[in-house]
Amino acid sequence: MQAIILAGGKGTRLKPYTTVLPKPLMPVGDCPILEVVVKQLKKNGFKKLTLAIGHQKDLFMAFFGNGEKWGISIDYYIEKEPLGTAAPIRHIPDLDDAFLMMNGDILTDINYRKLFLLHRANNADLTIATHKRRQDVNYGTLEFDENQLLTKFSEKPSYEFHVSMGIYILSRRIVSYIPEEGHFDFPDLVHRVLTDGKKIHCHPYDGYWMDIGRPDDYEQAIEDYDKIKDFL
Repeated sequence: MQAIILAGGKGTRLKPYTTVLPKPLMPVGDCPILEVVVKQLKKNGFKKLTLAIGHQKDLFMAFFGNGEKWGISIDYYIEKEPLGTAAPIRHIPDLDDAFLMMNGDILTDINYRKLFLLHRANNADLTIATHKRRQDVNYGTLEFDENQLLTKFSEKPSYEFHVSMGIYILSRRIVSYIPEEGHFDFPDLVHRVLTDGKKIHCHPYDGYWMDIGRPDDYEQAIEDYDKIKDFL
């Protein structure tokens, strides 16, 4: 099985932590975030891994090398300029018929192998791992009709919705939806594939998931790590 990890961003939301190290190389517990992911992928049976990198690329290459230390083959796609979260896929050669793609700043105990097999079993074009989130609104919310007459009032409501975990299984046949050149993000790919009537399967997951985007996320991940490390 093959995986692509997006690790080319500058991690600006995580400053000042990322002033020296790129976000995926920030430590949680006794190793970097991305090393946790690499170990998980190896444990789940993945053999080939491509790191899509750009910012501070030399640090990634020096740390991970060819992956021999972890028993997994690692190579690199190096962005000369930011291309977005989907465009790098177009430039990676020798893609398998189906492959995993994910962000490099995620801490989760999801079973990547099961997700991959689910994608196969569903004969999906794209599978998106999802997680339920709750958003609390600190105000009273109003709904009114075209005549500005109140139809509903809710005091500080909470809303639940599913969000993307930043973990995907793609069938190679949808790579053709990505332009040959230019900036292209993953939501753009989803819209194109969905508009064309292709099969996109959503996999709700209620286990542990942390998207380490902001300083408070990172601090929470450090706190959580000792509790969940045996499950990673």
